[in-house]
Amino acid sequence: MYDFTLTRPTTIADAVSALQGEDAQPIAGGQTLLPTMKARLAQAETFVSLTGISEMRGISAADGVLTLGGGATHATVAREAAASYPALASLAGRIGDPAVRTRGTVGGSIANNDPSACYPAGALGSGATITATGPNGSREIAADDYFQGMFATALEEGEIITKVAFPIPEKAAYEKMLQPASRFPLVAVFVAKYADGVRVAITGASTDGVFRWSEAEAALSGDFSPAAIEGLTPPSNDMISDLHGTPEYRAHLCKVLTARAVRSAQ
Repeated sequence: MYDFTLTRPTTIADAVSALQGEDAQPIAGGQTLLPTMKARLAQAETFVSLTGISEMRGISAADGVLTLGGGATHATVAREAAASYPALASLAGRIGDPAVRTRGTVGGSIANNDPSACYPAGALGSGATITATGPNGSREIAADDYFQGMFATALEEGEIITKVAFPIPEKAAYEKMLQPASRFPLVAVFVAKYADGVRVAITGASTDGVFRWSEAEAALSGDFSPAAIEGLTPPSNDMISDLHGTPEYRAHLCKVLTARAVRSAQ
């Protein structure tokens, strides 16, 4: 890696201020950024660590909404959200390995928006609201507007994710087919049933990143059972093709894992 300067602000305001410096970049758990830096695929003169900001680590549930600080680690979510939102806690508890879960953060995962990351599926499947804070203050972004393609988001320059609010559904589940080498999902599905309908978010399958399977949502909103999607399969033309699976295989997994999620939803 190249030489760089690391700053460790203790407040959101100080972090935002530090990010206005020339060639400054935020770093949370560093689970994606550090390997990328080691490969010399990313570099900045200054890295602004977000791990020392206590106001970004809280987790709370009130009025049917689970709110996670952007700096909350996966391990903390798995432990502290289990009672209020079991499906999201299950998602967090199966990310990577213990080392990744101890360091990786909610905000880091959603900000990076890896096309095979788990948290984007949880946020999009829950219809979450993402709070981004930058030099012009804070703003709320609906998950449907936030995820904009592979590694692309609605975040603007100098903004960081300070919290994410997840409406708690009546039932939900997360199912994934694990790619054992990377421990990313080959395909994963988050299903959430709300009073006004069902949301189905899929990660790991599409070249455009996380997406909602609207056809399955419509069918499951009328009949929340695996039988409702028996005749459905998402189109494979935009699915990822690599040594782990063809586009058709990934499309098939979308259907299989959605059915499993519906079956196991609680």
